[in-house]
Amino acid sequence: MLKYKLGFIGSGAMAEAIMYGVTRSEIYKSNEIIASDINEHRLLQINSELEINTTSNNNEVMEKSDIIILAIKPQHFKNVLGSLEFKPDKGKIIISVAAGISTAFLEQFLGEIPVVRVMPNTPALVAAGMTALSKGKFALDDHLQIAEKIFKSVGKTVIIDEGLIDAVTGLSGSGPAYVYQFIEALADGGVQVGLPRKTSYMLAAQTVIGAGLMVLKTGLHPGELKDMVTSPGGAAIRAINVLEKAGFRAMVMDAVEASYLKSKQLGLDK
Repeated sequence: MLKYKLGFIGSGAMAEAIMYGVTRSEIYKSNEIIASDINEHRLLQINSELEINTTSNNNEVMEKSDIIILAIKPQHFKNVLGSLEFKPDKGKIIISVAAGISTAFLEQFLGEIPVVRVMPNTPALVAAGMTALSKGKFALDDHLQIAEKIFKSVGKTVIIDEGLIDAVTGLSGSGPAYVYQFIEALADGGVQVGLPRKTSYMLAAQTVIGAGLMVLKTGLHPGELKDMVTSPGGAAIRAINVLEKAGFRAMVMDAVEASYLKSKQLGLDK
């Protein structure tokens, strides 16, 4: 019987990003990975582009893989897990990337096995993701380290208590959507004052990238970095005043909270 080191149940965009990451980093070879999906065209695409073994049978992935990544939508978890004929043994590791799905919920279906819950975000598609990881009741630090190694191949990682993972969903999980909207608004502002659209998008996107790197690499408080840009009586402080009057920071905080609350609701609605 074939044995795979890594298996995916669900082969959407996030799963594909992880497949690219682990093969590019040579953590696993393509022939050591198997993936399943209900979309036959998707499986053909994965096999063609990455030379990864594919199947339409979730049981095959569960039975033949040492590590199984559950990359399915939260609303489908109960049906997918309930349809499994093969239950994993304690030697396997289950990694879930779904919002709102607790490790306790997975342990209820799969038994006393190591479960690691992760919350990545879409920049993983360009190896610039941010992933939070937390372990379940039966997972050891070794299991957590294995999962962390996988997700470090697509960006940065942080280990947190599972009780905080819905908050992570609200911040970095949903965060790219807020940033894309901000980039679009910045670019629209540039167009409004005469810049060409393509140039405006480049200026806006690179400005966001650069500002984020300044926070990470200097270790300075964002407020200090803001003060470096805002000279007395200058253009930047005038713009900051407009944002403050519009309640910009409060709106962003409310957006994070709204996503956090929805993530918690997804867990209750299963």
